[in-house]
Amino acid sequence: MLTTIMKTSRKIVVKIGSNTLANEDGTINKEFLQKLSEQVNYLKEQGKQIVIVSSGARIAGVATISKWMRKGDIHYKQALCAIGQVELMDSYRKAFSKYGMHIGQMLLTREDLFDANRTLNIRNTLFTLIDEGVIPIINENDTVCVEEIKIGDNDTLAALTANLWDADLLVMCSDIDGVFSKNPKEHKDARLLEEVDDIDALLKNIEIGAGNDFGTGGIETKIEAARRVNNYGIPMILVNGKKENMLLALLEGTQKATLFIPK
Repeated sequence: MLTTIMKTSRKIVVKIGSNTLANEDGTINKEFLQKLSEQVNYLKEQGKQIVIVSSGARIAGVATISKWMRKGDIHYKQALCAIGQVELMDSYRKAFSKYGMHIGQMLLTREDLFDANRTLNIRNTLFTLIDEGVIPIINENDTVCVEEIKIGDNDTLAALTANLWDADLLVMCSDIDGVFSKNPKEHKDARLLEEVDDIDALLKNIEIGAGNDFGTGGIETKIEAARRVNNYGIPMILVNGKKENMLLALLEGTQKATLFIPK
């Protein structure tokens, strides 16, 4: 079913998490972005439309001005995001331009997505970019939104974007292979759950671990993102973004992941 959904979905939102995007030292993984651009280009050639929701502004800021990395003051965190956003978009621009693709940045806050007038403006911009063949890259506006820095809620942003766009599919790229019955780092008998059609039952039967190294969202925010899109009739795939050519592998059926299916 996973491969079928990938093949039949035309409007796809791809969420790139901080751990997927970053090298071990916190710098942006340029090789990953290059391979991502290759895959997006291929999907576009297949008639698909792609919207990217990308984390990574803060880690890019830390990598650019490392002397601030241990400063916990919120103003420094926001300043790091302001610096890192430039580096992040420049990295995307360089990677995607090799295939003649243009990118367009959209920085949003939670308030933007719950105000009728702002939402209409977001839709108009989003649809215009897509209609003209530009790849929208959406991120939290971390420089002004204190709460978002604390929770790193790009998982929710990806879900809200998918719902706003009426997408056919949300692909959530993280540093894990999917949802497991137990923590696979601690339990050898942990089992990958390849299909989930009842999120409430899932939450009663699995262990929810802590967040990851660079991002502050853990598996729980991803499951709740799945709930949001499933409620709109949109399936979600949680896949390991560090796997080789993960989008094409999903398309070809060679990559395992967790598929959340709307009821």
